Amino acid sequence: MKIGVIGLGSMGKRRLRLLAEFFPEIILIGVDSRKDRQEEVKKSFNIKTFESLQEAVKEGQIGAVCICTSPISHESIILESLRIGLHVFTEINLLNNYYEEAIQLAKEKKLHLYLSSTFLHRREIKLFEKAIQQDPKVTYRYHVGQYLPDWHPWESYKDFFVANKKTNGCREIFAIELPWISKVFGEIKSFELQKQKISKLDIDYPDNYALIVKHESGIIGTLNVNILSRVAKRDLDIIGEKTQISWDGSPDGLYQWDEDTKKMVKKDLYTGYIDNKNYSNTIIEDAYLEEIKEYVALLKGETKITVYSFEKDKAIIELINQFEEDL
Repeated sequence: MKIGVIGLGSMGKRRLRLLAEFFPEIILIGVDSRKDRQEEVKKSFNIKTFESLQEAVKEGQIGAVCICTSPISHESIILESLRIGLHVFTEINLLNNYYEEAIQLAKEKKLHLYLSSTFLHRREIKLFEKAIQQDPKVTYRYHVGQYLPDWHPWESYKDFFVANKKTNGCREIFAIELPWISKVFGEIKSFELQKQKISKLDIDYPDNYALIVKHESGIIGTLNVNILSRVAKRDLDIIGEKTQISWDGSPDGLYQWDEDTKKMVKKDLYTGYIDNKNYSNTIIEDAYLEEIKEYVALLKGETKITVYSFEKDKAIIELINQFEEDL
C-alpha cells in the first residue's frame, strides 16, 4: 500500500509521523510545492517527495492520499484525487461548495472519502455521551479560545489560512468543536448570537463569538469561541441535578461528580497518551492516530463505518455559514 501525504507543513508531518511509526508496512510519499519542506521530510522520514500529485502518481502506484494542505486548496486536490482514482483522507475543509460533486465522484468510482474530525475520537466525548444518556436534563457552558498568533508560533498568523476571512480562525474552531457538541448534546435547533472584533489583530473578521444554543434534544447551552485567549482554553461544564462534569480539554483535566462521595472525582481515561510540545496541552496525538487507524482499516476493507462524513460536515458548515452571516 502506498499513501501520498499532500502538504508537508505541521499537519502533514504529524500524519507522516503517525503513519511511519504505527504502519511501517505502508510506503509513504510526500507532496509539497515548497522545496524546503520536501528536503526536511526527506531527511526526517527517508521517503520520496514530489512537487505535485501528478508527478507522484507517475512515479508509482499510489492508491490513497492524505490531504493536509490549507483548507482553501482542498477542493481542487480532493476532486483531482478522486478523478485519478485515489481514496481520500482530508483534514477539515471549512468550505462545502464542492461537497455534492465530491460525494458523487466517490460513489461512482467506489472510493473512500474520509474527513477528519479529531475530537470525535477523544475518549472524553464517549464519557459525555454516556452521562447524558443517563441524565438528559442538563445544561452546559463551553469556552474555547487561543490567541491567534500563538497557533503557529513558528510563523506569522498572516502567512497561513487563518488570515483569510473564508477560512478564518473562529471558523476553524467551530468546525472542530461543533461535530462533537452536536453528537453529545444533539443537533442544533436554534441559536442566539453576538459577535465582535475587539483585538488589534490584522484580520477582517470577528475575533469573539458568544452564543446561546438550543439542541433538538431540548438541551440549552452557552458557547464562547474566540481567538483572543492568551492561555489556550477548552473549558467545559456540564450541569444537571445528577450530573456535574468539568473538563479543561486536557487528558488530565476531567472531573465528574460522584454521588456516593459527594465530591468531584478525577477521571483517568488514558493509561498513557502521546503529546506534542509544539501544541497546547488540550491537543494530544492519540485522537489523530485513531483517525489514521480508521482510514487504514477502510483501505484494507476491515471496516465500512466511520464516525464522521462529508454529509454530516455539510450540515455543520451550513450552520457556521449562518453564524457568519453579514461578514
